[in-house]
Amino acid sequence: MTPLLVVLGALVGAPLRLFADRLATARRGPGSVLGTLTVNVVGSAVLGVLLGLRDVSPAVLALVGTGFCGTLTTFSTFGTDVVRLVAERAVLRAAAYLAGSVLLGLGVATVGFLLAR
Repeated sequence: MTPLLVVLGALVGAPLRLFADRLATARRGPGSVLGTLTVNVVGSAVLGVLLGLRDVSPAVLALVGTGFCGTLTTFSTFGTDVVRLVAERAVLRAAAYLAGSVLLGLGVATVGFLLAR
């Protein structure tokens, strides 16, 4: 049953990630990191709230935590975005994106966790 719940969560998370990326590209142009930043921050917040709740069932963790958040967020794209920006000699932009992503992600995860407690 757990693998099915992961798949069901992924059926929502993956298309939302694609939509966010395409929306950012349409608004900001190719190479925009806004879509990746957005999904990573939103996913961190959702996962923070989920893990902050008491007595969350393993089924909900599989559905929302692993399935939804796991496919909504993307570390690999984040990493390649940073490498691409450095390769394009946009080092300050890469550093700001790197620091901002980490700080925002950890920040919203912490706030979500604490609010759910």
